[in-house]
Amino acid sequence: MNLPRKVVDRPIRQVGKRLAMALLVLAATAFIVWIDRDGYNDNAGDGVDLLDSFYYATVTLSTTGYGDITPVSDGARLTNIFVITPLRVLFLIILVGTTLEVLTERTREEWRLNRWRAALRDHTVVVGFGTKGRSAIQTVCATGLKKEQVVVVDPSSRVVDAATAEGYAGVVGDATRSDVLLRAEVQRARQIIIATQRDDTAVLVTLTARQLNRGAKIVAAVREEENAPLLRQSGADAVITSASAAGRLLGLSVLSPSAGMVMEDLIQQGSGLDMVERPVIKAEVGKGVRETGDLVVSVVRGHRVLGYDDPAIGTLQLTDRLITIVRASPATKATPDTRPLPRD
Repeated sequence: MNLPRKVVDRPIRQVGKRLAMALLVLAATAFIVWIDRDGYNDNAGDGVDLLDSFYYATVTLSTTGYGDITPVSDGARLTNIFVITPLRVLFLIILVGTTLEVLTERTREEWRLNRWRAALRDHTVVVGFGTKGRSAIQTVCATGLKKEQVVVVDPSSRVVDAATAEGYAGVVGDATRSDVLLRAEVQRARQIIIATQRDDTAVLVTLTARQLNRGAKIVAAVREEENAPLLRQSGADAVITSASAAGRLLGLSVLSPSAGMVMEDLIQQGSGLDMVERPVIKAEVGKGVRETGDLVVSVVRGHRVLGYDDPAIGTLQLTDRLITIVRASPATKATPDTRPLPRD
């Protein structure tokens, strides 16, 4: 499980800094001993040279203390008490501090993960962070969903790292496995978006997700239209066929470039025209679809989606929801502009 975090130094860089500090303390200690080398005695009978100074500094700072080189003069002993001993303590703090920081970081991560799991409810799980998954997340977040409420599942650690860098939580693993989806808390998710690269993978993920969460809304994307019924039988509430949708858009652009531009504008969230769903307000109850201030294309009544010209609509009810086309404001992409479009 990867959670978004503030940018800090990489572990290798942190270890490198501490190693440099330790070497600096070692070199300083050896230099101090070498300056006062006449105050030290070597049991081998030779004088204390620069190599002996580094040797003495190493065994002293590491508290090994073989005793073959010892301070004998009063000055050398005072230097050991007031200078080398504090350096030894600093050296140990650097080494022990690295270990303590690693343990503290692990504890902190475990605490963050447990707190995140306890607070996570009614979130959105996105399986696959490719072009489709990324666009789906941007669309739902543009309507008010917080990034903290999105969990990305992908088998690539690099892809999950990219997702966490953008502020989403991430799980590395095969989403066809129930243990991976459980790490994403899919059993408590409100909606699940499946945007895998392969249709057979999408089917298996849908089956697993539906088994773990009976009430979540599952939306899946497939490449081939012939696989869409299989996705619905597996438990998907809605299936988007990417290949046929792209083909229809291509054909529409050939027949009518202007109509193709309008459809592409509707697909792109946050610019030009947007399609949004909103509840019926009290002032609209009892009125016809064309009497509202918005450009209504469909009415959602219960589990049915009725076209704007369907006679079954009659007048609007307070429990209805309207699917409208609005003018998006580039300055406020997170909150779609619901002002009505100009009408003839």
